[in-house]
Amino acid sequence: MIRTLEGIVRPYAWGSRTAIASLRGLPVPSPHPEAELWFGAHPAGPAACVAPIGAAGVDLLHAIDADPVGALGISTVASFGERLPFLLKILAADEPLSLQAHPSPEQARDGFERENRAGLPIDSPVRNYRDPWHKPELIVALTEFDALAGFREPTETVDLLRALQVPDLDPYLGMLAGQPDSEGLRALFTTWLTLPEAILASLVPAVLAGAVDLLAAGGRWGPELQTVCELGEAYPLDPGVLASLLLNRVRLQPGEGLYLPAGNLHAYLRGSGVEIMANSDNVLRGGLTPKHIDVGELLRVLDFTPVPTTELTPAIRTVGAERIYLTAAPEFRLSRVELDGTGLRHASSISFDMPGPQILAVLNGSVEIRAGVGEPMAIRAGQAGWLGDDDPDVVVRATSSRAVLFRALVPQRPAT
Repeated sequence: MIRTLEGIVRPYAWGSRTAIASLRGLPVPSPHPEAELWFGAHPAGPAACVAPIGAAGVDLLHAIDADPVGALGISTVASFGERLPFLLKILAADEPLSLQAHPSPEQARDGFERENRAGLPIDSPVRNYRDPWHKPELIVALTEFDALAGFREPTETVDLLRALQVPDLDPYLGMLAGQPDSEGLRALFTTWLTLPEAILASLVPAVLAGAVDLLAAGGRWGPELQTVCELGEAYPLDPGVLASLLLNRVRLQPGEGLYLPAGNLHAYLRGSGVEIMANSDNVLRGGLTPKHIDVGELLRVLDFTPVPTTELTPAIRTVGAERIYLTAAPEFRLSRVELDGTGLRHASSISFDMPGPQILAVLNGSVEIRAGVGEPMAIRAGQAGWLGDDDPDVVVRATSSRAVLFRALVPQRPAT
C-alpha cells in the first residue's frame, strides 16, 4: 500500500533551529535544535503513516512487520532479513558532530557477538555494537556542507604541521615525517588519542595559537586552520582537535555527495544534507564528544590508508530527470529528481517501476503519486511517500512549479 510518511525529528544539541522547521513549513526558529528528520523504519524512530485513510496511526516499522515480503520483496528479505535495510534522513548541523567511524560487516558481527557474550546490555553507554550490521553512509548536500573525511596524504599533513611552527609539535611531526604512510598515521593518531590530559592542556592551546597566527598570515591552509580553531574553542582539551589536522577538509556544494565506507574517520561540521545509511546504530567515536570512546576498538576498525577526497565522491549517472549517486553499498541507492510543474524547462512527471521498497522524500514543492487508475496520493515538502514491493508501478507528477525529491531504494541483486 502506497503511504504518506511524516518524518520523526531527532532533537540533538548540534542541530539547526531553522532548516528542518522551514522544510516542514513550521515557524522558525524552532523551540529546540532539530538535527535530523528520519524517514524509515528504525526502531528508535519509525516514520508515521499519515495517509491513506486506514493507514493513519500506524508507523512504517509496524507496517513492514505486518507483511515483510509484500513490503520489502523476496530479494530484500533474502539478503537483509525482514527489516528495511536503509535509513533515510534529512540532516541539519549548526555545530560539529563527533569524530567517528563505522565497522565493516565482519567487524560488526564479531563485535556484536562479543559484547553479547560479555553480557553488556544493548542500551549500555559503553557498548560499541548495538546490532550486527555495518553502516556505510552517503550524504548529499542541500546547502554548502563542511566535513572532515578520511586521512590526508601524510606528506601534505607534514607540510601543514611544519607551517604551524609550534615547537611542542616537533616530536609528533617527526613521527609522521619519518614514516609518511598509513603506519605513521596510525602511530601519530594513537599517540594523540592517548595523551595524558596534562600534556593536552599545553599542546592543544599551543597548536591553536599557531593556527591563529598562520591563519592571519594567509595561505593555502585557511579552511583547515579555521576548523581546528573552531573545534578547539568547542572542545578545549579534546584530542580530536589534534586529530582533525590529519583529515581531509571537505566542502560540498549543493547536489554534491560524500560516500563514507567502513573504517573512514569523519566528522560533519556544518550544513544541511540528505543522508542515507545502512540501518545500523554502530558508531566508534574518536573525539569531539563527551560520549564513550573505546580507543582499542576504534583502532581496530579504522582504515589509516590515506584517501583523496575524489575517491569519496560518488559518480553520478543521469537518467532523464533522475541523478543517481553510485556507491558500493548493497543496502541502498539514492537519487535526486527535479520536476517542473509547468513543463517548460524539465519533465513534469517521472515513472518508477523498480521492485523492492522505496521512499520518496520531497524537499521542495509538492508532488502526487498515482498508481494505475487509483486516486493520487499528495506529498508536500517535508513529507515522504512509501512504495512497497507489492505496490504497482507509479507515476510521480509535480503539482508545484518546481518539485525536488530524493528517491531511496534497495539495489536489486539476485538472492543467494
